[in-house]
Amino acid sequence: MTRRQFATLAALPLAAQVPQPFPIGFNTYCLRALRWTDHQHLDFAAAQKLDAIFLQDSLDPRAQDPAHWKEVRAKAATLGLHLQSGGGGILPKTPDQIDAAIATLRKNIVRSHALGSPIVRAVIASDRASLPKGIPPEQHLETVLKMLKAVRQQALDANLKIAIEVHKDFSAWEHRQLIETAGPDFVGSYLDTGNPVFMLEDPLTTVEELGRYAVTLHLRDSVVYETKRGIAVQWVPLGEGVVDFPQILARARQLCPQVHVFIKPITGRPPAILPIYEKDFWKDYQRNRAQDLARFLKLARDGRPYEGHVVIEDLQNRPVPPHFAEAVKYQQKEHMERSIAYAKQTLNLGRRWRSA
Repeated sequence: MTRRQFATLAALPLAAQVPQPFPIGFNTYCLRALRWTDHQHLDFAAAQKLDAIFLQDSLDPRAQDPAHWKEVRAKAATLGLHLQSGGGGILPKTPDQIDAAIATLRKNIVRSHALGSPIVRAVIASDRASLPKGIPPEQHLETVLKMLKAVRQQALDANLKIAIEVHKDFSAWEHRQLIETAGPDFVGSYLDTGNPVFMLEDPLTTVEELGRYAVTLHLRDSVVYETKRGIAVQWVPLGEGVVDFPQILARARQLCPQVHVFIKPITGRPPAILPIYEKDFWKDYQRNRAQDLARFLKLARDGRPYEGHVVIEDLQNRPVPPHFAEAVKYQQKEHMERSIAYAKQTLNLGRRWRSA
């Protein structure tokens, strides 16, 4: 900063020197048990005095109806809500499915554009175990790169970016290389602070690697702690785990000050064990960087099991019993409201609620 710039800054009123808080919204996937329509989600966002909404994995019966897209876009505008959306997994299981996967990605671009979203969410794979077997990880990334290049002009013409979600599939540095190779002019990062722990990565590392390419930031908290078999990870409401959100937001302020921040507590799942002491475990994680692992292990050493009450909804692919269903609905909504309150009151996020 030059002397003149410093003098100009010092002459400004204090309020003008303090950056505006990040605008906040919520991710609709977190309330999936309620099976709300898109309009109900919009009403909830407005009632919470949020600035934005992320429509993810919509359960609305009209979710794929173009007429519905126009209605949702109009309602979001009326409520003054910034809207983001997109699709799901894009990596085909077999080479002969690539064309169909590209067609789906193209359709998601059309839908996101019609909804007024500046991005289209895309996930490579749900987790490492879901990647097609017998193929090196870098070859999967080459397939994704081919798909992205195939839709580049469509994304540019729609004036949106494809946001690759940080998931349980690849490390942050691998996501970064994919974005840089494809082209940051039409590909960006959907930064999520919940998934990195499943890749043996501190979420702060993820933000530092991908922040410059972030087009959306989603906050999820976790407990991470040592067990006899390895490292246990479990998602919890915001502010009740080990994720250092003040530090993450400080880095985000430096690297991606333009993003909207979305509250995304996915809870009700049991702790997952990463059996790091078992030799076979590392077959899927041979590309992990030593310095990133060391940072993650420190997070685990300082962590402890979750001590709050929680209804477990994920019963190892078994359906939720009817007598659990209402408790899960209540829990998802209560955990979301609790997390939003933490974001506003402790993390100082959001704009609209301050003037209400």
